[in-house]
Amino acid sequence: MNHLAIFSEYSILTILAFIVLSFIAGFIDAVVGGGGLIQLPALLINLPNTSLPTLFGTNKIAALSGTTVAAYNYSKRIKFDFKLLFIVSFFAFVASYLGAKAVSIINVNTLKPIILVILALIAIYTFIKKDLGSVQTKTLTPKKQMLFGSLIGFIVGFYDGFMGPGTGSFFVLGFVVILGFEFIAASAYSKIINCMTNISALIVFIKQGNYLLEIAILMSVCNIFGNVIGSRLALKKGNGFVRIIFLVIVSIMIIRYAYDIFVSN
Repeated sequence: MNHLAIFSEYSILTILAFIVLSFIAGFIDAVVGGGGLIQLPALLINLPNTSLPTLFGTNKIAALSGTTVAAYNYSKRIKFDFKLLFIVSFFAFVASYLGAKAVSIINVNTLKPIILVILALIAIYTFIKKDLGSVQTKTLTPKKQMLFGSLIGFIVGFYDGFMGPGTGSFFVLGFVVILGFEFIAASAYSKIINCMTNISALIVFIKQGNYLLEIAILMSVCNIFGNVIGSRLALKKGNGFVRIIFLVIVSIMIIRYAYDIFVSN
């Protein structure tokens, strides 16, 4: 079978859209998360007749590829607490699997107003707290770190399996506000944990056959390039740069959910 033949089904503009938008998504995702806000709509717009689970699965393959590379880049510069990382990753992995399973049970639209309010509060808090994420602000006991980290992993992990866009940003926020991490370290942790949630959700989607392999490979390559450049720039520019990108992404998420609630419905 000629796998390249599938591209004959799409116009050059559609292929270029996948290439460019996957690169941008990878770049943003590497810095502060939220690449799914660009990559998933690219799939939804260009493949309107494809089922949602198939688009979710395709998006997850591309996202996992890029996030894995970004995680590696961060790991060379950031010292991890591997016990904390393992605990949070474990709960996020389990919750993401449950979230992917829940897609067919729970109505996504019922949760959107709650998420919109949370995002608005996040944006206001981050904007007011100018020093948020510039340095490590809390020194929690290991026990409290494990407890709060587990809750972050479970809640955000479920969201990732269930909906997905902005997961990395939610992980970053949790590590900065609740655990007191600075932005660069929070981004590093979020990348590795996000890899776990992507793998978990993909177990469900791949098992169900919900993915387009050729499109996923194309988007994966572009996403990887974006992640490489984004992670290097974040490490070079520091916490101030990441904070600005974080505010931009949260603002985009607010607009997206407000549109879904007040316009599209």
